[in-house]
Amino acid sequence: MKTVKFLSLLFITAMTVSCSSVRVSSDYDEAVNFDQYKTYGFLKDGIDKAEISDLDKKRIMRAIETEMQEKGFTKSDKPALLVNIFTKANKEVNVNQWGGGYWGWGPGWGWGGPWGWGGNYNSVSTSTEGTLFIDLIDASKKELIWQGVGKGVLTFERDKKQERINEFVEEIIAQFPPVQKK
Repeated sequence: MKTVKFLSLLFITAMTVSCSSVRVSSDYDEAVNFDQYKTYGFLKDGIDKAEISDLDKKRIMRAIETEMQEKGFTKSDKPALLVNIFTKANKEVNVNQWGGGYWGWGPGWGWGGPWGWGGNYNSVSTSTEGTLFIDLIDASKKELIWQGVGKGVLTFERDKKQERINEFVEEIIAQFPPVQKK
């Protein structure tokens, strides 16, 4: 019985850890000098096309504003950088099986007795993995110069949405501006 509890706890811990992390990557135009950019604004047409609720769009934009301001950028009506977002979501189904076979001796019953026989244990869980793309576009040239991507498990609990969105955006924007070779 202790083994079952331990395995259950281990599984729950693994799921919790895997759910909380955001995997990020970024790409950029190596020919661009990112030091020239000091202001940003949002690309309204692009953000309007994102296939998420307007409430989530606002949450993402607030998180981006916070991160950009912490990096010293100023929001402007005539920005040097335009920020665009888009999203994707995939439903994940996880099936885990463990158990079966012998776990040890049952007192007085011998190998495989009532307390020693292990059954099969199955667990099925579903989650939604979301991908957030943040594009930074040179406003004067209308060219993509940087893209950050974050992937992770989404939450649909209203109380935790802003926290999870903040985590995605913070991890993505941490890679901007890129460290360029000189």
